[in-house]
Amino acid sequence: MPSGKNKTGLFFGSFNPIHTGHLIIAEYFTEFTDLDELWFVVTPHNPLKKKKTLLDNAYRAEMVEIAIKNKPLFQLCDAEFRLSKPSYTVHTLAYLKEKHPAKNFVLIMGSDNLTTFDKWKNHTIILDEYQIYVYPRHEYPIGNIPDVFRKHRNVKIVEAPIIEISSSFIRDAIKKGKKLKYFLPEPVYKYICEKGFYLK
Repeated sequence: MPSGKNKTGLFFGSFNPIHTGHLIIAEYFTEFTDLDELWFVVTPHNPLKKKKTLLDNAYRAEMVEIAIKNKPLFQLCDAEFRLSKPSYTVHTLAYLKEKHPAKNFVLIMGSDNLTTFDKWKNHTIILDEYQIYVYPRHEYPIGNIPDVFRKHRNVKIVEAPIIEISSSFIRDAIKKGKKLKYFLPEPVYKYICEKGFYLK
């Protein structure tokens, strides 16, 4: 691993919308690991797929910016919006590494993703060239991760809190007219209400 470089965690997601659970995980990583900062990498809409519930890239990115305002250790990363589709993590990592040579990028993922990591494009390259910090996800025990990944020198298991809030739950609840003031950062909740997102 490169030494003497700023250690930057990359937290990928559609963030549709970003919610309190995302921020709890992100804060845990910046407070309880050796990461210097964390970037929220907003993944783009795949034009080949119809997904009515997925908001436009700009709206999801704006919600992330609203959520992390005045939080100096957090940053929005919209790099994947400018890369060719479909988006592959290995390509995004290479792009960011070239653009930010002073950064030592660390991939952050849930145990569900590492369990199926062998299905990722060029996953061996990612595993050999980048550290991967893994947090537990409900129904995906750390012990179920294949040894080839769980015991790899570049994989670090982080005992972050298990968060069961999901963006799909929030979208469904908003559609049903439920009030979710404490599930979302307050300015994000206000933004969603003002825009009328997820009502249909």
